[in-house]
Amino acid sequence: MTILEAIRARHSVRAYKDIPIEEELRDQMDAFAAQANEESGLNIQIVYDDPTGFDARLAHYGKFSNVSNYIVLKGAPSQDFEERCGYYGEMLVLEAQRLGLNTCWVAMTFNKKVVKKLVPKGEKLCMVIALGYGENEGQPRTSKLMKDVLATQGAMPGWFADGVNAALLAPTATNQQKFKIGMVDGEPAIRVSGVGFCTKTDLGIVKYHFEVASGRKVK
Repeated sequence: MTILEAIRARHSVRAYKDIPIEEELRDQMDAFAAQANEESGLNIQIVYDDPTGFDARLAHYGKFSNVSNYIVLKGAPSQDFEERCGYYGEMLVLEAQRLGLNTCWVAMTFNKKVVKKLVPKGEKLCMVIALGYGENEGQPRTSKLMKDVLATQGAMPGWFADGVNAALLAPTATNQQKFKIGMVDGEPAIRVSGVGFCTKTDLGIVKYHFEVASGRKVK
C-alpha cells in the first residue's frame, strides 16, 4: 500500500481487537518513530500492551474499547509544537495504515494521569493516537468541497488539485476542517481559518497530506 492509498483507506477507529501487535510491526513502527523524532526534534513514544492509557471514564465516553497500544505526541514546547505534532503524528498514522494497523487521533478521552507520567519535565503533551487492529476499518466522514477551502481563484495546476483533494481527506478535530489553501509567491500555503479546537495540530496533519499528494513543500 502506498501513502496515497493509505490516505484514501484510513478512517478513525475506536474499537479494537484484543490482539497484540507483532514484534516485526513494532520494530517497524518504532524505527519510523525514531526517524520522525530525529527530523522533528519531538519525543514521540509508542506504548504497547498497556490498557491503562485508555482506562478512564472519558475513554468510555468517547466509545473507545480494547485500546492497549497508543502513540504519545510530546516534546519541548515551542511556537510550532502542535503543528509539528500533527505533521509527524500523521506520518506515523499513515505508516500504521500501510502496515495493516488502525488508528484514531485522541485529544481528550484518554487517561491523562497515566499518559502524563510519560512526559518528562520540560516537555509538553500534545495528543495521543490509539493504535491496533480495529474491529472494523472505520467509516468515511462528510468532507467540505474543494471550493470551501480554497483561498485562491482561477485555474490551478494538477499537482495543486491533487494536494487539496488529499488535504480534504485529512482527519481534523470534530471534522471541523478549519483551514484555507492558496498560493503565495507561486508556492502553496495553508493557514488556519477561524477559531476551532486543536486547529494548530490539524494544520500539521493537513500540510502532510498536501505535501504527500502534491510533491511540493508548503509554506
